[in-house]
Amino acid sequence: MKNITVSVDEETYRRARIVAAGRDTTVTALVREFLNGLPTPVERHTDWDALWATVDSWGAEVGERPNRCRTYEGRA
Repeated sequence: MKNITVSVDEETYRRARIVAAGRDTTVTALVREFLNGLPTPVERHTDWDALWATVDSWGAEVGERPNRCRTYEGRA
C-alpha cells in the first residue's frame, strides 16, 4: 500500500474529521473510499462507447445539424 500526502485548508480538515467521526471511521478511510470509487480507465472507455453507440444510432452524418422533428421523433 502506498502513502500519499494531501494538503487541505483547516476548515476542510475539520469537516472531514467531523464526517469521519460520524461514520466511526478515519479521514484516511474517507479519502481511501473516495479514491477507490474513481472510475477505472476501462469504465471511462465503456461510458464513451455507450455514448457514441447512442449518437451513432441517430444515423446522423458528420457535420449534419439535427433538426427538431428528428430529435423528438418517437416521443409521444
